[in-house]
Amino acid sequence: MPKSPSPYDTHLDKNPANYQPLTPLQFLERAAWTYPDRLSVIHGGRRMTWAETRERCHRLADALAKRGIGKGDTVAVMASNTPEMMELHFGAPLTGAVLNTINTRLDAAIVGFILDHGEADVVFVDREFSGVMREALASAKVRPIVIDIDDPEYDGPGERIGESDFEAFIAGGDPGFSYRAPDDEWDAISLNYTSGTTGDPKGVVYHHRGAYLNAAANAITWSMPQHPVYLWTLPMFHCNGWCFPWTIALQAGTHVCLRAVRAKPIFDAIADHKVDHLCGAPIVLNLIANAAPGDRRDFDHTVKIMTAAAPPPPSTLEKMEAQGFDVTHVYGLTETYGPSVVCAWHEAWDDLPPADRAAVKARQGVRYAMLDGLDVIDPESMQAAPRDGETIAEVMMQGNIVMKGYLKNPKASDAAFAGGWFHSGDLGVMHEDGYVGIKDRSKDIIISGGENISSVEVEQVLYRHPAVSEAAVVAKADEKWGETPCAFLEIKDGVTAPSVEDIIQFCRKNLASFKCPRHVVFGPLPKTSTGKVQKFVLRERAKAI
Repeated sequence: MPKSPSPYDTHLDKNPANYQPLTPLQFLERAAWTYPDRLSVIHGGRRMTWAETRERCHRLADALAKRGIGKGDTVAVMASNTPEMMELHFGAPLTGAVLNTINTRLDAAIVGFILDHGEADVVFVDREFSGVMREALASAKVRPIVIDIDDPEYDGPGERIGESDFEAFIAGGDPGFSYRAPDDEWDAISLNYTSGTTGDPKGVVYHHRGAYLNAAANAITWSMPQHPVYLWTLPMFHCNGWCFPWTIALQAGTHVCLRAVRAKPIFDAIADHKVDHLCGAPIVLNLIANAAPGDRRDFDHTVKIMTAAAPPPPSTLEKMEAQGFDVTHVYGLTETYGPSVVCAWHEAWDDLPPADRAAVKARQGVRYAMLDGLDVIDPESMQAAPRDGETIAEVMMQGNIVMKGYLKNPKASDAAFAGGWFHSGDLGVMHEDGYVGIKDRSKDIIISGGENISSVEVEQVLYRHPAVSEAAVVAKADEKWGETPCAFLEIKDGVTAPSVEDIIQFCRKNLASFKCPRHVVFGPLPKTSTGKVQKFVLRERAKAI
């Protein structure tokens, strides 16, 4: 006989009283309601409270709505880390629109592609980047409304190219614009484009649910207290600032905006504003660890730093720890709302020697609280790799903080989600304790004489050389071995540069001989705006050697 309906499914339906779609927009409402007079923003001489920030965001939303912007429309922005950039993370989605933050280091051709592909209806542009945006708009097919951001903290070149500036635009908006949650938490909230180093960039679409969950996961993962003082050393355009515009609202903290990442302004902000949290790629750690004495300031509190991208060199982590910074290593991708894996710390590791403690901290770690699945899997068989710390396979994720998919690219979306897992393209190992360790991007692994060489492993040895500031290793074609490692190095200021032979001998003392670089090149490393080394550029340079 058919089973009667469960009593748990009878007259226990969703209704407005017991169910609301998850959205990080509610964090703004709560912060302004609960802590209206608390400082929300510091930017140069500007100071704003959470009540003022909410009013500005609602004025912005109303001004956009009066111009016909609503659900499914795209609001693009190309700007530095300014209050306006933060406000757009609330004002644009309050209308139901999707926020597209554009990398400020892209050239006009790529920006034009993004505007067309994302079908931009409105573009906000910081005066610093107006030249690139003007050229991009001239080549693009779309004809968006253009609004300038004229930041008083910027005194460099750049013209206004919009019909009005940000302040004039929101002045016509109603601060009483009503807050409305999305109809569905699966609705898109933002659009972020990948780097596009092997073709046109792909548009990664986030939903309100994922943005809410990862913003909350940031606070949980970092044990972030109420009212943190957060310094914007991470670009807000990068994965929506790893969802921290929403996290800081959740915790009713203070955004300390920073246009340019330099050592002196970082130390000034820490000392003057009691900054206690900041994020950045390992290049930011390197900048802080090796800051000149004249750029430093004394401070008497702990500063927590969250770092991602390539595994931080243990030598850099050791320096940061010695200088009083508490570093948390995370890992993620644009497709996972930024960080989704963390090297969760164990008290037992506190007693390890500094070098061993740094080596443990350099591992990627375990899944975020809001990520459901993390494993190292053979992409052909979809079988999990053994937990031996040696078998290399692809890092894969599952859960609510994985993107909706790639905009207008079903083929790429299907490939990324094959087998019910998100395929990261990163190669790693699973350690016995369940912690993932990244070995390389799949395209960066070096295969020499049939043996796999992790460029990350070689780089970590190079970072231990006392003269090396930054290191990157790529494959170079070799007639005998197929490929061999080629090292590109930046040398510390004021240090006598070692010879090529010095570097090779140093590697031979610390690596198996087949893993040692055969070629060494000294000079600045090409980087993206988020501090990642552009290895595709280095591979081209290696070909020319």
